[in-house]
Amino acid sequence: MGVTISHGTNDGRMHRSYGHLADLGKHLAHVLPGRDWAQIADLFDGRFADVTEIGHRQAGRIADILDRAARHRKIPRDWANEATTFAACARRAARARQPWTWS
Repeated sequence: MGVTISHGTNDGRMHRSYGHLADLGKHLAHVLPGRDWAQIADLFDGRFADVTEIGHRQAGRIADILDRAARHRKIPRDWANEATTFAACARRAARARQPWTWS
């Protein structure tokens, strides 16, 4: 099972497994300050809810957090690339002034 995330590059969607999200979350938690991690933990801590709709302003803030994590020197390159992919999706939602949905 997994999650479908809006504003991806594959027909406007992106799919990731729960395990993948949790693994990414471990890397994000390791490199982000606590205040930043707290803003995205509900998406990446492995306990994802059924459907989440994130407002476009919050999606923009999340994109910034994910970009900072991706630039951190301690995050492995493959996970940095994944954080950048999620940031791009969030930023597309923010720029379109549309909710960023995870279902």
